[in-house]
Amino acid sequence: MADYGLTIKKEGEIDFLSLGALIHRLDPGVVPFRKARSCEIHVSGGEFNCAANLSDCFGLNTAIASAMVDYPIGDLIDGFVQSMGVKRFYKHFTHNGVNGPNMATVYSDRGQGVRAPIVFYNRSNEAAAQLKPGDFDWKAIFGRGVRWIHSGGIFAALSATTGEVIIEAFKAAREAGTVTSFDLNYRAKLWDLWGGNDKAQEVISRIVEYTDVLVGNEEDLQLGLGIAGPKVEGSKAHSKLDPASFFSMIDSVTKKYPLIKIVGTTLREVLSTNRHKWGAVVWINGKTYSTPVTDLDVYDRVGGGDGFASGLIYGLLQGLPGDEALRLGWAHGALLTTFPGDTTMATLSQVKAFAAGGSARIQR
Repeated sequence: MADYGLTIKKEGEIDFLSLGALIHRLDPGVVPFRKARSCEIHVSGGEFNCAANLSDCFGLNTAIASAMVDYPIGDLIDGFVQSMGVKRFYKHFTHNGVNGPNMATVYSDRGQGVRAPIVFYNRSNEAAAQLKPGDFDWKAIFGRGVRWIHSGGIFAALSATTGEVIIEAFKAAREAGTVTSFDLNYRAKLWDLWGGNDKAQEVISRIVEYTDVLVGNEEDLQLGLGIAGPKVEGSKAHSKLDPASFFSMIDSVTKKYPLIKIVGTTLREVLSTNRHKWGAVVWINGKTYSTPVTDLDVYDRVGGGDGFASGLIYGLLQGLPGDEALRLGWAHGALLTTFPGDTTMATLSQVKAFAAGGSARIQR
């Protein structure tokens, strides 16, 4: 087991538990919604995606704690959760047949070339936003043996109570000896509805006080935690692929939040909607690691960051050296952008091959 500066249980009934909202994403492909006549339905959720990826691709025992509405959309979503092999701890809600509570809808066309993807929401009367402390029996859940719990900034931003649920869960996790991770995933559209950036930093800083592993880029660290960022020299595009500016912020993060032992993020330069440059970096207990930068031909970019987090966490749970864990995250995130939808369709052998320097030559 590599030295990460934290203790990871070697075994447990649940390797990885996510806490967050389940949603469904409507995807008309390259057609803008204003001209769409049909769409695919993807089941998603920033936190759930990691549990699904770690189960389906990496073979871990995973679970989700979330809200579930007992109506057809809930049935659709729950069926997909089950198909990905994810255990469920639900707070159930009953739909009134008219206006909810609802499972949230995300609308996201894929864009094409010089036309960027467009994302907007319908989270009206969302069941997950109504979750509050006391809705889950954390003592019983952690009593089953949970190695790792993960949540994120999207769930924290849904309402005044969801952040409190994360804090309650993370406190219980620390008492149980479970590793905690948090993806900052700063979304201004969500925070602006009930307090803006000041409220975001107030809530997130309280969560991060109980966090071992942090996922977030320079912008997330600045907007979510109020960490001052460096002045960027040279082109904006170059800065997005340069790990130096990210690593320069870590001292400020760890001085403010000394429990944090690992901070990681992807590095992405968007040349066009379908052509990206992709890298990743991680700071682990004082040591820094970076991946090569690779060119991506992107089919659907949604979920790439969660794909990175999933692969990195898998490597950490396996006790791999930091550079190997990072390359698994980098490889899996890259592969995920080649599939439709928000969750993985990759195999572990594909991830390992790409991480080791594999190519796109046909496999016969």
